[in-house]
Amino acid sequence: MTAHRIDIGTYGIWTALLDLHPTPKVKDVVAELDSLGWGALWRPESTGRDPLITAALWLDACERMAVATGIAQTYARHPLTMNAGVRTLAEAFPGRFLLGLGVSHAPMVEGVRGLDYSRPLRDMADYLDAMDASPFTGQGPSERPPRVLAALGPKMLALSAEKADGAHPYFAPPEHTAIAREAIGPDKFLAPEQMVLLETDPDRARRVARANMTRYLALPNYTNNLKRLGFTDDDIERSSDRLVDAIVLWGDLDHIVAGIKAHLDAGADHVCIQALVEDPNDLPVDDWRRLAEALL
Repeated sequence: MTAHRIDIGTYGIWTALLDLHPTPKVKDVVAELDSLGWGALWRPESTGRDPLITAALWLDACERMAVATGIAQTYARHPLTMNAGVRTLAEAFPGRFLLGLGVSHAPMVEGVRGLDYSRPLRDMADYLDAMDASPFTGQGPSERPPRVLAALGPKMLALSAEKADGAHPYFAPPEHTAIAREAIGPDKFLAPEQMVLLETDPDRARRVARANMTRYLALPNYTNNLKRLGFTDDDIERSSDRLVDAIVLWGDLDHIVAGIKAHLDAGADHVCIQALVEDPNDLPVDDWRRLAEALL
C-alpha cells in the first residue's frame, strides 16, 4: 500500500515534559496547543509513559492537531504489535498520527532492556519489512500509515528514503538538515528537532542549554554526528560555547524565529520545536504561546 501524504503543518512542539504531569492537566495543555494552531505534538520514548497509548489520549484531547512519536523504540515492541498499534491509531484519527521510529541508543537497549545492539541499521531494515508483512485483521486504514525514521548518519538517512516516508533528525543544526535533505531526496518528509530557549542573558542561556544537552553528549549516535559536522572531541567534552550555540537557539524571539526558519531554508518540511526549561517539572506554556504568536 502507498503511504498517506504527510500533512501536519510547518511547525510542531516536541516535548518529553508532559510525562511528569497528571493526565487531566496534560489533556488541558494539549487542547490549548491545538487551539494555538500548532501542527503537531511530538513525544519521545524512554522510561516514561507508553508513546502509543499517550498518542491516543492526546489525539482524543484535541480536534485538529496531529500527534507524532519522536521516537517510538523498535526494540520496545514486536513489529506485529507496533503495526497493530499504529493502524489502530490511524483508523481512529485519520491523517493525525505520524509514527516516528528509532533504534534508540546502546545504553537504553543493552543497559536498560538487556537486548543486543550490535546491528541497529540491519535491525531497523528487518523491523520495517516485518511490520509490512504483519497480519492485521482489525478495521484499519485504507493505506499504510506514514512513518519516519530517527536518522542522522548517511546509512540511516538512506534507509529513511528507501523504506520509510522521511526522517526525523534530532540534536542537529540546520547544516545537518541540508545534508539530510540531499540524502533522502526532494520528495521525502523531513522534520528536524530544534531546541530553543527564550533567554537573552548569555551566561544563563548557556547554563540551561548545557544542562539539557549533557545526556545527549554521552551518546555516540549524537557525538559521531557532531564530529561529521566538524565539531571536535574538545567541543564535545567541554560542551563549548560554539557547540551550545549551534544546538540550542537562545536569545530574543526574533533571533529564535530566524533560527527555526533556517531549517526550512535548508530543506525541512516541518520543524519540531523543543522549548527548554531550567526545572524539568515546569512546562514552558508561556513560551509555546509566544512562539505560536510569532510563527503560526
